[in-house]
Amino acid sequence: MNSFTAIPPSDFTQVLLVTPRLRLRPLRCSDADDMFNVYSDPQVMRYGSSPVWSSVNEAITSLTRTDLGMRTGQFLRLALTETEHDRFIGDCCLFKFDHQCRHAEVGYSLGADYWGRGYMHEALIALLNYGFDALNLHRVEADVDPQNIASLNCLERLGFIKEGFLRERWIVNGVLSDTTLLGLLRREWTHAN
Repeated sequence: MNSFTAIPPSDFTQVLLVTPRLRLRPLRCSDADDMFNVYSDPQVMRYGSSPVWSSVNEAITSLTRTDLGMRTGQFLRLALTETEHDRFIGDCCLFKFDHQCRHAEVGYSLGADYWGRGYMHEALIALLNYGFDALNLHRVEADVDPQNIASLNCLERLGFIKEGFLRERWIVNGVLSDTTLLGLLRREWTHAN
């Protein structure tokens, strides 16, 4: 039987991940307007588990909550920026950490102007490498609306396996939506450095 050591919660505010085209860095107060532009876009939020933002104050509240969660190790949420510009274009996160079982859930969003360029695939490779290596995760899970084909394809391309289906799991603005559950185990991860 294998013996595993879970990484205890830590301060994630210094995490910086760099890919060929992107920098994944902690969110800043200066990201509020760009963040609002992404999360107020009905296209981006179409399959989300929360409503479209209606005010930049929602971005400010989210940034405050994110700072606290990052400092206490509750979750790791990083802004995506192109390497030549330090402007928020989306984000990705690991959250719902279970330190005993060494698993977390992955979440992400990307501004519609940046879709179709492979940015999220590139960002998630960096985030998952960090999760499996630095955080010693054993498993990463994803919860995706089954109608979100682009997201499902992105995750399956990374090696995630469909493991379940939950009917009418979410109600956003009075609309019911289902969930496809996916999982990726450390031993299945093939994009490691």
